[in-house]
Amino acid sequence: MYLKTESMDRLFDTILQLNSREECRAYFTDLCTVKELQDMAQRLDTAVLLSKGYSYKRIMEQVEVSTATIGRVSKCLNYGAGGYRTVIDKLESEERV
Repeated sequence: MYLKTESMDRLFDTILQLNSREECRAYFTDLCTVKELQDMAQRLDTAVLLSKGYSYKRIMEQVEVSTATIGRVSKCLNYGAGGYRTVIDKLESEERV
């Protein structure tokens, strides 16, 4: 699998070393384009709303993404590697605190 390479491991390891939102913001600002960051944020927002049972129409209006994007996120949320579920569960547990 292309995600299991030394280079990808190094990338993920560097992300795990970040200790604050500001460190993340600085690193990702250097690493990604503004559009890439916006796209990732929209996909996460979409996953959160899908997990709450929002309709595609409501997500399109609220997040301003296409139905194709919602469909891809939905597929990952339901049949992917579990990454979205992991972070959504963490976000929900933080909200309860």
